[in-house]
Amino acid sequence: MKTHVLTGSRREIEESVARIDGIIHEVIVLVEEPRESESQNEDIFAEMAPYAVQAGGADYSRQTLYLAAEGE
Repeated sequence: MKTHVLTGSRREIEESVARIDGIIHEVIVLVEEPRESESQNEDIFAEMAPYAVQAGGADYSRQTLYLAAEGE
């Protein structure tokens, strides 16, 4: 099974999905909705947290994920 990350306009994503060979079992779609200014800092991935893999003792903070570790 392969993973594809498709970005672009709705039309571009539709065309990309149509070109994928094989059976598509599941799709996760992120839809940006107009929001009031006070709620724009909301974590859009929070609702997906129950489905995320969490290894014991690992630091999953954004700062740790995006900073290079020693020797990288």
